[in-house]
Amino acid sequence: AAELVGRQALDFYANPSDRAQLLEQLTQNGFLQNYEVQAKKVDGSLVWVSASLRLLVFDGEAALLSVFSEITERKQSEARLRLMERAIEASSNGIVLTDASQPDNPIIYVNPAFEAMTGYAAAEIVGHNCRFLQGADRAQTNLQILRSAVRARKECHVTLRNYRKDGTPFWNELHVSPVFDPNGRVTHFVGIQTDISDRKLMEDQLVHAALHDALTQLPNRVLFMNRLNQAINRSQHDPTHRFAMLFLDLDRFKVVNDSLGHIVGDQLLVAIAQRLQTCLRPENIIARLGGDEFTILIDSIQQESDATRVAEHIQQALRVPFNLNGSEIFTTASIGIAFSTPDYTRPEQVLRDADAALYQAKERGRACQAVFDSQMYEQAVALLQLETDLRRAIERQELRVFYQPIVSLTAGKVVGFEALVRWQHPQRGLISPDQFIPVAEETGLIIDIGRWVLQESCQQLCQWQRQFPSDSPLTMSVNLSVKQFSQPDLAKYVAQVLQKTGIDPACLKLEITESGIMHNDQSSAELLSHLQQLQVQLCIDDFGTGYSSLSRLHQFPINTLKIDRAFIRSMTLGEDTEMVKTIITLAQNLGMDVVAEGIESLPQLVQLRQLGCEFGQGYLFAKPLNAQAAEALLESDPSW
Repeated sequence: AAELVGRQALDFYANPSDRAQLLEQLTQNGFLQNYEVQAKKVDGSLVWVSASLRLLVFDGEAALLSVFSEITERKQSEARLRLMERAIEASSNGIVLTDASQPDNPIIYVNPAFEAMTGYAAAEIVGHNCRFLQGADRAQTNLQILRSAVRARKECHVTLRNYRKDGTPFWNELHVSPVFDPNGRVTHFVGIQTDISDRKLMEDQLVHAALHDALTQLPNRVLFMNRLNQAINRSQHDPTHRFAMLFLDLDRFKVVNDSLGHIVGDQLLVAIAQRLQTCLRPENIIARLGGDEFTILIDSIQQESDATRVAEHIQQALRVPFNLNGSEIFTTASIGIAFSTPDYTRPEQVLRDADAALYQAKERGRACQAVFDSQMYEQAVALLQLETDLRRAIERQELRVFYQPIVSLTAGKVVGFEALVRWQHPQRGLISPDQFIPVAEETGLIIDIGRWVLQESCQQLCQWQRQFPSDSPLTMSVNLSVKQFSQPDLAKYVAQVLQKTGIDPACLKLEITESGIMHNDQSSAELLSHLQQLQVQLCIDDFGTGYSSLSRLHQFPINTLKIDRAFIRSMTLGEDTEMVKTIITLAQNLGMDVVAEGIESLPQLVQLRQLGCEFGQGYLFAKPLNAQAAEALLESDPSW
């Protein structure tokens, strides 16, 4: 108090404008009530005070009575409240306050973002429970989570599907928190909601892309295998529940891509997907596994005919041509069918067996279907083992070259051999080429096998030519597969073998089927020309069974035609004699030699000689022989 005596009371106010205003109001009114102003403390710090001032007459003189109440804490609280209110008003999140002390927890406040998000004005919804946002969609799982949290007066975070005032849905990420009074009672709930519709749409698109084929929009392998796994689980828990899987592969789809282009090929796949869907009930699922392969799950079948009828319906639907970009396209499909069994525990097993059935369907021809049985599985396992063993056969030196004599029908003497590959399996013994050559073709191993046979047979020919010299040296015929014939470095490799073995190129005869030559006649002509430049002989094998154009035959540098054994066999029955005669005449007119394959009887030999056929081979002369037996045959110098 001693420090204050003699001071001016208004000097304690921090702001000069406040002092001026106080003096003005006091002069006019003689008093001032609850004026809020900042004052200075003795240490120079500022505080908020509520001042009540009055002019008095004291002992005959004017005096000023000042009453102060410090309100710093209240002013700070008000400032914080204004700041928070501004933050709530400006927030892009929808914020709602509800009164937990009243029945049904009504809304008492919403911010502008909530109004913009929902389309409702605050005046329309204050006093109502928030459930109106769900409309009739009140069976959502997360709604029950929210209700439980509110009843338990706990915080929760859920995602809900809400509806705007105009009825359009939106996804709402909602965070609800209780507000407690000093006694720990919940008085309000604060709800903060975010419109995540765009994010949800993107998530749905990503999930859809992960589970669906981008071209046809059908389910992909991942989704199909998931549904197939569900079907397996149901059948394991309920033995009466049965299902079937169809594995569908388009026949000759590659022809469409190669001839009309991949764009038309894609359009065809989309059109096929749409047509397949019309063949199925809504509860069935169709998927595209990739390429031209589709899978179908037929769930809850009563009998196997339920699935086979679907397959037949699909075959019929695909018989109707597709019209794409003005082109009428016909296509068919091969279908493999696998039915549920108690043995299935994984979807991969069902897919494997349906694929095995599909393989059998393709073996039967186009537009066929086959039902899986255990024998197919055993064959598939055996085929896989055969492929595995074949991959090691070359390095383990299990392959053998056998030689079948080619005989001059006029002289009755051996003039050469055809090299034929055999496989001496360590456990299974001698395996016929009919068993392993198709596998070699499919896997591409035929390239390495063919090169090995060419190298081996040319070395053997070189040895025999030195051992059995003649004015007309022995020849060696070596088969080229279609895949070998399509190799761009074939001519280069043949030249390397000729150089390495040192044989006369004219003694090497390369055999290719007429189908292989005609498959791509332009590139075939170029390759045959390169081989001709090496001076090797070129033969068409199994002539008469392919689809060669006689008008183009003379354009290829062919030296020999080999008549297929089927014509020789039927010749003795009085059939195909004219065909054989025509082939011989055609070859001779074109300056080519003729070799008859499959001569097995003396009457066949007599007929062929009468028809002027120059060469022949077959069991009448000898079966394919190993190198030692063929050498013994040459030493015996037989004559027929």
